[in-house]
Amino acid sequence: MLLGACSGAYHTSSDGRLQTRIDDSYKARDACLAKNAAADGTMSLDAGSVAQAAALACSTETDKLIEVSNRDGDPAVADRIRRDSEFRAMGYVLKARGQGSN
Repeated sequence: MLLGACSGAYHTSSDGRLQTRIDDSYKARDACLAKNAAADGTMSLDAGSVAQAAALACSTETDKLIEVSNRDGDPAVADRIRRDSEFRAMGYVLKARGQGSN
């Protein structure tokens, strides 16, 4: 019963405004990855290199996503989000080359 008094005192992923900010950050990161993965002049380059470059080019968006969604500053969560960015970048590269779908 004592914990009931704290209800709503902490942000959770069910907080609508926070969830909207997280969703918007994902969209911004993914839009950046898609744009950079399909950049002119990259079709002849190694897909892995292009994906890494796209993830690096979108580090600002990825960092914003980490900031919004990892409020506790857990380095493991930040690492997973960065790895997800690299994984998704590869998906966008392959999609741009007609080799996959995202």
